[in-house]
Amino acid sequence: MNARILPYVLILPVTLFLCLFFLYPFILVAQQAFSTGSGFTLDNFRDVTSHWKFPISMKNTLLLAAAVVPIQLALALLMATMVSRMEKGRDLVLYIWTIPLGISDLAAGLIWLAIFEQSGFLNTMMSGLGVVDKPVNLLSYQHPGIVFLAIALAEIWRATAIMLVILVAGIGLIPKEYYEAAEVFGASPWKRFLRITLPMLRPSLQTALVLRVILAFEIFAVVAALGGTLFPVLMGETYAYQFDLLNGGAAAAIALIILAISIGFTLLILRLLRVPKGASI
Repeated sequence: MNARILPYVLILPVTLFLCLFFLYPFILVAQQAFSTGSGFTLDNFRDVTSHWKFPISMKNTLLLAAAVVPIQLALALLMATMVSRMEKGRDLVLYIWTIPLGISDLAAGLIWLAIFEQSGFLNTMMSGLGVVDKPVNLLSYQHPGIVFLAIALAEIWRATAIMLVILVAGIGLIPKEYYEAAEVFGASPWKRFLRITLPMLRPSLQTALVLRVILAFEIFAVVAALGGTLFPVLMGETYAYQFDLLNGGAAAAIALIILAISIGFTLLILRLLRVPKGASI
């Protein structure tokens, strides 16, 4: 086979898969969002953006992403650095830390619901310590801060491992000679981290942040389990329009809004963490 044609033949199955399961459904969603049966229109977008819940859902989604992603990044960097320096038990520790990856979003929400609900672990502990006289309904409209905290903690616990795995792989690709040379010249561990690890880890940081930010805007099941209607988010509104209100056009419109936000933040991350030519991930 011609060497020039071989690469295109090899990527043909992936291209067909993407066209069939991504591009074609995307076109259908776009058609549904921009039409109401009488041709092209923006009515679906006007309807969803003018609804009183939309700005609240947008604010909650952005606020949750802004609170969760930086903490996850810091934790993933710390954990990846610790794992990479371990000589014994590295695989076991990494396996334990990545266990939440095998748990679904809804299951993670239910696990943390067992902690924060009125008959849960937290209330039991506070009652035992004499902090409260009787169990308190923490996940209620009277405690919006605790609802937000519970959702944020559940997301941090569930999804930090996604970034951890990518960063551990990235650190493993950094040549050890760089650290050895820096140590010979008297560089402290902190300086080695700032001058070697972070710059060389930029491709992995880029990948981890893009993936995590996109997933942060798609949060739904954890919020549904812990916050319900008390903490509306964009993906939750998409579900409500599609299955509760049976308004597929409005649901498609919000889905495209989420996609636009994800693309915008992806481009921003790619710009801020631009990978030099020749760098490998």
